[in-house]
Amino acid sequence: MAYNHGREERKWRIWKEAEETILRKCGVDEDTIEEIRIYDRADFNATRRFYRYLNDVGEYLEGMADTERQAEVHSVTDLLDEIENENLYRVLLTVDKRTLQIVLLKMQGYSTKEIAPLVGLTTGAIYARLDHLRKKLKAFKR
Repeated sequence: MAYNHGREERKWRIWKEAEETILRKCGVDEDTIEEIRIYDRADFNATRRFYRYLNDVGEYLEGMADTERQAEVHSVTDLLDEIENENLYRVLLTVDKRTLQIVLLKMQGYSTKEIAPLVGLTTGAIYARLDHLRKKLKAFKR
């Protein structure tokens, strides 16, 4: 959900008024209450700037994703064709097709429970295959 400055401002004011009422009942002098208000306002503004920056970065990344050509990967062959790193490509060629099919389905957003019947394996076997692949890729990285 996007950051709504107006809503957050209203929530902050309500909270601040309630806090100041309690402070006045406890006998805190007005100068101290004002110092607390200034400090809390600076904190609120810092949070506002952070969320605005976060929103700007998110919009930029979404815009970049729209301009980048996204290759459609529908098969293991397409997946291998999209790999630009020669060494990584060679490592993945040593992996069996079933494991690559699992990777492809994971990339497409399927859960492990959904993948199991599609490839004819148990969820434990899928986790084991992905773990073996992870170890191969870690060895490749060195």
